Amino acid sequence: MQNQDEIILIKIGKKIQEIRLAKNLTQKDIAFALDVEISQITRIERGKINTSILNILKIIDALDVSKEEFFAELEI
Repeated sequence: MQNQDEIILIKIGKKIQEIRLAKNLTQKDIAFALDVEISQITRIERGKINTSILNILKIIDALDVSKEEFFAELEI
């Protein structure tokens, strides 16, 4: 059974992936915007790592969505 932290990380990762795919962006595009390895974006999208809030904000910016839009339907 997953704990609450794991569930939140998975929900955030899925939201990032959902928006990224809807905007036809690759993980490479997001990684480039954050100056990180693609594997880090993969782990974030899978909910495998707890990235910083600063990285989440950079991802939201790279996805070109507002913070309100990103968090509105996240249900965390």
